[in-house]
Amino acid sequence: MTIIKCKMCGGDIQRSEDQAYGTCDSCGSTMTFPKVSDEQRTNLFNRANHFRRQGEFDKAVAAYESILNQDDTDAEAHWGVVLSRYGIEYVEDPTSHERIPTCHRVQMESILNDADYLAALEHAPDGYSRSLYEEEAKRIAELQRGILALSAQEKPYDVFICYKEASDSGSRTPDSALAQDVYYQLVQEGYRAFFSRITLEDKLGRQYEPYIFAALHSARVMVVIGTKPEYFNAVWVKNEWSRFLALMKKDRSKLLIPCYRGMDPYDLPEALSMLQSQDMGKIGFIQDLVRGIRKVVDAGKGKPGAEAAAKPAETVAAPGVQSLLRRAQLFLEDGDFKSASDYADKVLDIDPEHASAYIVRL
Repeated sequence: MTIIKCKMCGGDIQRSEDQAYGTCDSCGSTMTFPKVSDEQRTNLFNRANHFRRQGEFDKAVAAYESILNQDDTDAEAHWGVVLSRYGIEYVEDPTSHERIPTCHRVQMESILNDADYLAALEHAPDGYSRSLYEEEAKRIAELQRGILALSAQEKPYDVFICYKEASDSGSRTPDSALAQDVYYQLVQEGYRAFFSRITLEDKLGRQYEPYIFAALHSARVMVVIGTKPEYFNAVWVKNEWSRFLALMKKDRSKLLIPCYRGMDPYDLPEALSMLQSQDMGKIGFIQDLVRGIRKVVDAGKGKPGAEAAAKPAETVAAPGVQSLLRRAQLFLEDGDFKSASDYADKVLDIDPEHASAYIVRL
């Protein structure tokens, strides 16, 4: 008898060598079993399942693929890759106590067309095991469609701010405060930034994945903020920046900027150490960051000078939004709040949806 960890709750399941599926005594879920002939292979599967349940999906994929390197016909290893690729976590329903799949890494391609899913079906040991894969894939596909439909309703973002919100003790991290300063600066510059502390505050009680997915795909720049190496490697922080890196491989116009403070840049994760980073402790950091973001975001929106050149001469000669806004900001810095408000109103007369003007008025 070998002990297999339940892939839904992590409980122990005793399995005989001739069993292809079984039921977990802890959560009551019926599931397929891997092909295990010795303790070493059993440990490989349990380790891979542990990574996935902990949200370390990249490590889980690598662990399952190491099993497939030994035996490419193992249906359960292919299925494990699928669950990890789509970031599937099983959460207990408080009413029915059933384990419900939650998706943390939705993909554009349907799970029903995934190569590893099709391989799992092909190598399933029997008809019932195959039907279990099919039923679970249909549940995930339905979840996937709902997330994609909801994310399609989101307006595109310019910048995604990635950081660790809370420490292990539950208190707010310095990273969160630094990220919020960057967020306000970007909003003042007129950019639409995704900052989970504010962006998701009205999404309580809902799944966050549709909004994270939409922001990751639409944002042209990701800013990763950290004050400790372990914060950069925190599970959900790494989940976001690793997904953005994968998108960068397909879209060369995207840019990721690691920003650190109070730590050695050589302690950045290897995948981020190859990128041009910013030291948040240096004078002028925020100006340098905004300038770098502006180059990428504005390039994606077209050159602003071309539109101005096409306007009639009298329009170009008149005070523009940026010059009026700058006057308002100078008045604000001088403490002349009435003049600042008046000039913000002039900006809004030209552009009623100008975010920075509303910030000045606020």
